[in-house]
Amino acid sequence: MLVVQAKHKGMCFGVRDALDMMRGLENPDRVTVHGELVHNPVVQTELMRRGFHQQKEVGRTLNIPTPEVLITAHGVSDTRKRELLESGYTVHDTTCPLVRRAHKACLHYHNRGYYIVLVGRKGHVEVEGLAGDLRNYEIVSRLDELQPYPHQKIAMVNQTTTRPDELQKFHHRLLKLNPGKDVQLVDTTCKPTKDRQEALDDLLARVQALVVVGGPNSNNTHQLGLRAAERDLPWWRVTTAGDLRPEWFDGVRIVGLTAGTSTTDETLADVARALRRLATPRMTA
Repeated sequence: MLVVQAKHKGMCFGVRDALDMMRGLENPDRVTVHGELVHNPVVQTELMRRGFHQQKEVGRTLNIPTPEVLITAHGVSDTRKRELLESGYTVHDTTCPLVRRAHKACLHYHNRGYYIVLVGRKGHVEVEGLAGDLRNYEIVSRLDELQPYPHQKIAMVNQTTTRPDELQKFHHRLLKLNPGKDVQLVDTTCKPTKDRQEALDDLLARVQALVVVGGPNSNNTHQLGLRAAERDLPWWRVTTAGDLRPEWFDGVRIVGLTAGTSTTDETLADVARALRRLATPRMTA
């Protein structure tokens, strides 16, 4: 079995910066992580080992047991951050700059009278944060949720891990349902997501199956797997090398390997080594 890795895969700079900030804090026992720092169980285990407190991402109240709070790479609304500061917490903000860009885009159009159609996974912490400062908006996760809106000015903004081709489908349907209106598409898909999707498209043309490394709550990891499913290629998501099963690869001569943007370098390397142990050494790439 030949193992071929995607050109672009794994941890993005936003996640790397968040981890660096977390690891640099001197008193973890004084810090509550406001949700999952990143959607990766390996990182969650590290946080627990270091002594950080953790709190669920959605449906949470300001009942934080420590004097310091760490905002995750997925960000929160400006309203939520202001509440934390006004309540006296010391805030460490690891929000990805590209998520901040999406926040600014939402507010830019919202403050100019546009109705915001936000494309993303309902309930996802990034999407909830993007919507947290808006009044006139709707979150859509499926094409059939779009509708003719009573607003003349509509701006479509998206979760940063939205697939570019999916965003175009949402935009085209929105235009079809709302002819003659001022409809703006604000593509806020981040470059790391686009790079990994393009690299995956190239990889899928060369393999018979795909392994995607990432956490079960990671949207971009999920989107990578769906891309393989759309091409009728078998794929498996694993969190660590221990999740791999030899029987998956019966009859597979070439397997692809990629990873979501919250996957650590160490985890990805472990999975690659484990796959190579399943492969014929002289045929491994």
